[in-house]
Formats: sequence, structure tokens, C-alpha cells
Amino acid sequence: MVVRFLIDRDTGLPHIDGHGVSPAEVLEVLRGPSDHGPGRDGTRVAEGQTLYGRYLRVIYKENEDDSSIFVITAYDLLGKAKSAFRRRRRRRGR
Repeated sequence: MVVRFLIDRDTGLPHIDGHGVSPAEVLEVLRGPSDHGPGRDGTRVAEGQTLYGRYLRVIYKENEDDSSIFVITAYDLLGKAKSAFRRRRRRRGR
């Protein structure tokens, strides 16, 4: 799986860096047991937990031409959204 990241024009770094998220953490969520669903404007949303226990939401687009993934942003899953994710996981027995 080829994963590309949105680059911030001002810093030249991946946009996720501004949220304190590393590319490795994004890959953990995308490859691990996570919830994937539709987002807005053709995007997809993945919610999952990293190996170190951090809960993240990753917004990405799939490129069907070359089977790559373009990560737009990723950030901590907090509050009610985190509680809902954990509740869904308990119901599924994960």
C-alpha cells in the first residue's frame, strides 16, 4: 500500500505534523483494526488506536488508479467521538 501525505505549503512538512501525529501512527490506524467509513466529498474516515494506545481519526482519499492512499489529515479522537468509538469496539468484541 502506497501512502502519500498532504504537505503544508508553509512548513514543507506533512499536514499531520501540525496535529502532532506521525506518519507511522497513521499507518498503524490504516493497517490495524479500525473503523473505516465514508467522509465528505469522496473522502474516507478511519478511526483507530495506535500501538501505544492513542486514538486517532484519519481523513484520506483512495486513488483507484494505482491503489494508493492520500492522507489529508489526522488528529486525536477526543470526547464523545472517542467514547463512541470505544463503545463500538466493545460491542464487536475487539
